[in-house]
Formats: sequence, C-alpha cells, structure tokens
Amino acid sequence: MNYLAHLHLGGQRPEEMLGSLYGDFVKGRLHGQYSADIEHGIALHRSIDVFTDNHPLVDQSLSRFAHTRRRYAGIVLDVFFDHCLARDWGQYAEGPLERFTSDFYRVLVAEQQLPRRLATIAPHMAAHDWLGSYRDFAVLEQVFNGIARRLSRPEELAGAMQDLKALYEPLSEDFRAFYPQLQVFAAGCYRKGCP
Repeated sequence: MNYLAHLHLGGQRPEEMLGSLYGDFVKGRLHGQYSADIEHGIALHRSIDVFTDNHPLVDQSLSRFAHTRRRYAGIVLDVFFDHCLARDWGQYAEGPLERFTSDFYRVLVAEQQLPRRLATIAPHMAAHDWLGSYRDFAVLEQVFNGIARRLSRPEELAGAMQDLKALYEPLSEDFRAFYPQLQVFAAGCYRKGCP
C-alpha cells in the first residue's frame, strides 16, 4: 500500500495520521522517540505492509506482471492500488476525498518535527495534492518518474504505465477483492494492537 491507503487505514487523530505516513520514513525499532499515537501509527503501517506482502490476492496481482518486471512490480502495484482507492473513494470511506486530504495536509504542514526526508517532500505533497491526484490515472506516470529518480536502476520502471494500461481491469478487480479484507485487518489491529 502507498501513502493514501496507509492514511485511510491508520486512524483519524492527527498523530495517528502522522504515524501512518511516518511508517515509510522511520526505520528500525521504536524507542519512545515519538508520542504513543505516532508510534502506534508506525506499528500499524508496518503490520499493514506485512499483511499486504503476504496476502494471496496481492501475490495474484504481482503474478500478472511479466517475469522481467517482477523486481519493481510491488512498487507499481502499491501506487496503482492508491489510484484505485482514490478513484473509488466513496465505496471505502465516508466523506469526500478532498476533505480527507485537506484535513491531512493541515496536520502535515503544521508539524514542526517531521522525519528529514518527509520534511523535504511535505510542502510539495500538500501544495500539489499528491494524495488526491492519484485519482487521475495519467498522474501515475509522474509518480513513477519521481520514484525512479531514487532507484539505482531507474530504467526498470520505464514500462510501468504500459503494464498498468494492459492490466488495468484485472488489477482493479484484485484491488476490489483485497481492500475490504485489508480494512478488516487494519480495524482489528487498530483496536487490539498490532502483532
């Protein structure tokens, strides 16, 4: 899952939202350097990633990509699933996507102690509505270009959009089958604590 899904699944209190996003920017053990709500959000983020990475429907989605593309298929799938969530937001969430994202951006830009890499991208994320823009399939090409700049072998993402165009419907069906199961898992983890 990518940013939007983690934020959607991670709780609505400001520090929970931050923790849901920090999961991509904070590595290693948590030693009380953040508030309990932020650390809970990070732990939930990590549990969601483990659940997702080990789910048979996600394996099915990854197997749809050509064998030569498998190395980065997980990245492509994470971004595509955020597109599906944004596209079909009303089926999975209450209230409009625009309100959800604007509420989160207010929390994000008000936070003074963001992890360093997140602090660098946060103003751009908010100013250009990264989360809401996932609704537009064409925007994914810009997302992949940004990700490719951080990879040691960026050429591996070169065909991502062509792959997604060819696989759009079957991957969308995979998302529709998988995401409700992920919502149930995340809700249980949120209530009872993460494994």
